[in-house]
Amino acid sequence: MNAADNKAIIQRVFDELAAGNGRPFIDALGEDILWRIIGSTDWSGTWEGKAAVRERLLEPLFAQFATRYRNMAVRLIAEDDYVVIECRGDVTTTDGRPYRNTYCYVCRIDGGKVRELTEYCDTELLTKALSPPWAEVAA
Repeated sequence: MNAADNKAIIQRVFDELAAGNGRPFIDALGEDILWRIIGSTDWSGTWEGKAAVRERLLEPLFAQFATRYRNMAVRLIAEDDYVVIECRGDVTTTDGRPYRNTYCYVCRIDGGKVRELTEYCDTELLTKALSPPWAEVAA
């Protein structure tokens, strides 16, 4: 696959995320995904493998959402095996607060699947709005 193919895959995924359908996003993750959240917060770290991403990152995250999560791509840039997505998330937390973060995902695509995802976001907002993933898992 080339950069245009990879960009098209990610564009379809984010078209669905903008409508509140996260299934294509999960389906696009490779079983061997390596997901990193940059920073020095309780949310920062690395998750290896799709099961770990789902169980230790996404499930604790989505347990804190009261409404359907939406994420709209503002810009997609593709080169070689990489697609960079500038995007905006929108959801209401279970305590009624809006959580609207701005993200930049750097994704490496191989064989039509996301193998690496590095996430940059407003970590101050993340820390203030959400409980850390390990707190949710332990609860």
